[in-house]
Amino acid sequence: MNTPITGRCTLVGAGPGDPELLTLKAVKAIASATVILVDDLVNDAVLEHASPNARIVHVGKRGGCKSTPQAFIDKLMITAVQEGEQVVRLKGGDPFIFGRGGEEVEHLRAAGIDVEVVNGITSGLAGMSSLGAPLTHREHAHGVVFVTGHAKPGDSGTDWAQLAATARQAKLTLVIYMGVSSLEHIRVGLLQGLPAHTPVAIVQHASLPQQREALTTLGEVANTIAREGLQSPSIIVVGDVVQGARAWATQPNASQKVA
Repeated sequence: MNTPITGRCTLVGAGPGDPELLTLKAVKAIASATVILVDDLVNDAVLEHASPNARIVHVGKRGGCKSTPQAFIDKLMITAVQEGEQVVRLKGGDPFIFGRGGEEVEHLRAAGIDVEVVNGITSGLAGMSSLGAPLTHREHAHGVVFVTGHAKPGDSGTDWAQLAATARQAKLTLVIYMGVSSLEHIRVGLLQGLPAHTPVAIVQHASLPQQREALTTLGEVANTIAREGLQSPSIIVVGDVVQGARAWATQPNASQKVA
């Protein structure tokens, strides 16, 4: 006879960094957890909502750095739930936007474990909001595409030229995560479908006190990142909506309109 599972697991989005951007539901889940598996990009201040009796396990997940194997994290979650623990898997941003939340849900369900997901604000949205600019606009952007610049090993990754052509035709904003390390490849591909004067915003450490940002164009984005010393974690936003940023008027190319 199978022993009933008394534990539970909740995937919680910790948001882009600012702990005040946590949802009330996220705070309640963190407070009730007995085990919390925490990604590297989660602000330590978020853990102030945890019970002093909760077991905190740091399972690093950061682009460009050595990470805890995903299979090991899956095993930790399943084992803890089977032992009756109230598990929170705490992730930067949103679990279902480049947070491997979908993979973890699949593994948990395969083990007979029901999963709840608490959404968090994703850095692509928070970064642009901090600049005073939207991701969509009735005149300039009819939609938005969230895309990763970091392909899975063995995967050819995104067809940037095709994506650029689609973005131009359909008036789409491109929000690129984990793209700094492969920026030159991305830039060359996008230039096959978008003009060099297409506005670009780069935001590092979105929503945190140490946030840094730069506004530039697609043709100059690599030079801008190198000159400003911007690094991961950063989001790169490509599209006409960047012209809505408060500081855009001070840019040398501010008078140019995206075709």
